[in-house]
Amino acid sequence: MSEAEEIDLHTCISFLKEIGIGIILDKTTGDDFLPGLSIRRGQLIIDKENLQYPGDILHEAAHIAVVPEAERSTLNAEAIAVRPQQEAEEMCALAWSYAAAMQLRLPAEFVFHGGGYKGGGSDIAKNFTEGRYIGLPMLQWIGLAADKKNAPSMGVAPYPNMLKWLRD
Repeated sequence: MSEAEEIDLHTCISFLKEIGIGIILDKTTGDDFLPGLSIRRGQLIIDKENLQYPGDILHEAAHIAVVPEAERSTLNAEAIAVRPQQEAEEMCALAWSYAAAMQLRLPAEFVFHGGGYKGGGSDIAKNFTEGRYIGLPMLQWIGLAADKKNAPSMGVAPYPNMLKWLRD
């Protein structure tokens, strides 16, 4: 990991801890969905030696953040994959991770890199950068963000600003 990636990684970890997502630096099993990352009991496990893309931690943290608080402690990769609203939560995770990158002043490509999203990371980054916010309606529905149309009547800044980072 380069020095710049190490700095970005620590910036992300500090942010996630600050908003209430548990972080554990530990070895992962190696058969996780993303190299060097795992979710156990609602906490993000980061194996720095095997982590390929530091931006992936924002996306995995998003999966924790968009699940109702009462269910977070039961989360692991297997549970996320079979959740009844898994597809909606995946769209939320895309939007959440972009908002987090913007909050941390990191480019969209930090999260939506060429090595992820089945080769579509750069297309996803382009969509977000150009204001086509995949998943924003879902974030709005669960009360984490507001679009440009609804934000003024609520007296809040529109997405990618967040109303809050964790779902109740």
